[in-house]
Amino acid sequence: MMPQSLAQIYVHLVFSTKERRRWLDTDELRTELYAYMAAILRDNVDSPAVLIGGVEDHVHVLMSMSRKFALMDIVQQAKAETSKWIKRSKGSGDNFAWQAGYGAFSVSASQVETVKGYIARQAEHHHRQSFQDEFRVLCARHELPLDERYAWD
Repeated sequence: MMPQSLAQIYVHLVFSTKERRRWLDTDELRTELYAYMAAILRDNVDSPAVLIGGVEDHVHVLMSMSRKFALMDIVQQAKAETSKWIKRSKGSGDNFAWQAGYGAFSVSASQVETVKGYIARQAEHHHRQSFQDEFRVLCARHELPLDERYAWD
């Protein structure tokens, strides 16, 4: 019999474009970006996406995090590869960059559907609330201290 190591760790990952620039400005671009990011998460860091969504200036990723990779390596891989893809795909994308930081929030299995709904309604949600206010609320809800001096690059 072989030993078995099991893990089911859901993470809600949130990060924006640098200075919250509206680089992700079309539905078509976002759809292609999310598909590419899902492939990177699945193939490069064994962390399949449950759902990816967002708006023009930021992304939400609900993923099943691999037990084989550190969170910072998963995020670095997702950001680096998608940044290269955007620069290739978007003619004027040479200046594109993601913000340096990110937020990562644990999600219990019982809350996966709730978080999926939240991600799916991002466009509607951001008619009422800015990215910064949304991020403040997420941090507060997860009892994660936010130092705003370093949060908004």
